[in-house]
Amino acid sequence: MPVNRFVVFDVETPNRYNNRMSAIGIDVIEDGRIVQDFFSYVDPEQPFDWFNTVLTGINEETVFDAPCFSELWPQIEGIMSSGVLVAHNAGFDLGVLRKCLAAYEIEWKPSVKGLCTVVMGRNLLPGISHKLNDMCDYYGISLHHHQADSDSRACAEILLRYLESGADAEKYIRTYRMD
Repeated sequence: MPVNRFVVFDVETPNRYNNRMSAIGIDVIEDGRIVQDFFSYVDPEQPFDWFNTVLTGINEETVFDAPCFSELWPQIEGIMSSGVLVAHNAGFDLGVLRKCLAAYEIEWKPSVKGLCTVVMGRNLLPGISHKLNDMCDYYGISLHHHQADSDSRACAEILLRYLESGADAEKYIRTYRMD
């Protein structure tokens, strides 16, 4: 049965440890179109590094009233469990998710099916830069880089371009350990 539901997500992190998130954006692709989106700031319950704040524009004040990951997870677990997880540099975003689950002692799945649009793009369009902003320039996709909702939407749009060109996403799906 072909895959027809992709859960594209992007996280921002508060510091160099990449073990908590300060924002998450999610876009769900079903049957070749974006059917749902979600965004939330997340209180990482950790200090922010200057570099991350400058990069993302997120600081302690931004997340003051935001839920922490354990409060947010019940809202997003159903979405995150509903399809193949996709990210631009999936190892990073899935790693942050795995570390957040572990930090809050949340049991989920031992592994998930995931797809990295960087890996997919390097195979489909060799010889060009596959940084998110460069791919957005290539396809004419609007991007407010390092804002989780914009990055997840851009990644979803890139995946849709690959699928519209006839790419077989199933060739790029890998299993990622989550425990």
